[in-house]
Amino acid sequence: GFSWCSLYCPSTCHSDVCIFLSAVRASCRILRCNSDFVAAKLDLGSSGGGEGGAAGGAALSREAVNTGYCSALRSYAMCTKRMARPCRGDLAYHSAVQGIEDLLIQYRCPRAGPTAQPRPLPQDTLSGDACLYERSFFSREGRTPEYLHCSVFGDPHVRTFNDNFQTCAVQGAWPVIDNEYLYIQATSSPSTGGSYSTTLTKITIIFKNTRQCTDQQLYQAELHNVPAAFADGSVSSGERRGHHSLTVWTQSPGRHAEIRAAHIGTLLVVRQSGRSLSLSVRSPRSIVEAFGPEQDLQLCVWGCPPSQRVNTLHPVPPDSMPSAAVSTHAHCAALLPVQDVYYQACVFDLITSGDVNSSTAAVSALQDARNMISDRERVHLKPFASAERLQARLDLLLLLLSMLGTISRA
Repeated sequence: GFSWCSLYCPSTCHSDVCIFLSAVRASCRILRCNSDFVAAKLDLGSSGGGEGGAAGGAALSREAVNTGYCSALRSYAMCTKRMARPCRGDLAYHSAVQGIEDLLIQYRCPRAGPTAQPRPLPQDTLSGDACLYERSFFSREGRTPEYLHCSVFGDPHVRTFNDNFQTCAVQGAWPVIDNEYLYIQATSSPSTGGSYSTTLTKITIIFKNTRQCTDQQLYQAELHNVPAAFADGSVSSGERRGHHSLTVWTQSPGRHAEIRAAHIGTLLVVRQSGRSLSLSVRSPRSIVEAFGPEQDLQLCVWGCPPSQRVNTLHPVPPDSMPSAAVSTHAHCAALLPVQDVYYQACVFDLITSGDVNSSTAAVSALQDARNMISDRERVHLKPFASAERLQARLDLLLLLLSMLGTISRA
């Protein structure tokens, strides 16, 4: 990444452009400029700003790629110029302008010249169901899509799209989902009261620009403020033939928001549970897996980084409550009769935080799982499911090695 990107948002650098996650004014659309630049780069089939092949598989010469890259940069610069007045006080805007200047110099791009052409709409987007993912998928495949579920809640605990369950020691901002359609970032902060626990205090969701369905849209929730609207104040976006690609709804103003993204068949639920935020996601497999190798940090896909994983079986109680574990099991058992990973998370959160209200995070996460997972058998995960899968793989490996040893001796 470049110094301007690493300086202002080091956790979200993507090749030559930085997706800025600060709150954006309704009139300042710098995120749209960023998204259009990324789209123009995708047309080159390059992730390095000057290397790689064309999207169709045919290799482009270095000169052709560089020419296209310069065109994309000039379009990027024009977009920022149009945003000069509404974005004049926005840090992300000024960082982008400086970054473009650096790139123009680095790639020796002429200031004057052609700009990137808008990406043509695929032929199948001309149908009336193009922005209704489920209908479009059924029309193509003759079946409903396979949905995956992820949740982030509590201290924080992560249930990944692959049904692994982990507890993270992460602090600060971390990508939860990062694919071609969606970027979600969660911020975890130390709990008050001097305990060892952390809580989710901020969730930022960016629906990336999908030209035929919706412009880029930002949603942001913070502790004690879960709005039932996007950052620009709207409750819907992407109107097309009587349907909206994005809609926000709430059943508890200030504490709950449900966002439906019809164009990608995705449902997101943001809650405040106790003194922590939580996020639950249901998304089709094809959407979840639409990401490149540079998008290598996603809590919902790979879970916590190994160095940041916590053993939930041995939570550390706060110093002020040395006997905190005495009644936690009974309390969680009353709320969560099945001793699964949600029960385990409930016990962990109560012991580490000393706050009885922290148990509501696990209860809400389980309820979301029941609503989002159609297979009832997959709702409850055993606490040792991941360890059992790992042990099974180790047993198989040992068996194969012993068989190879037997063959070699023969």
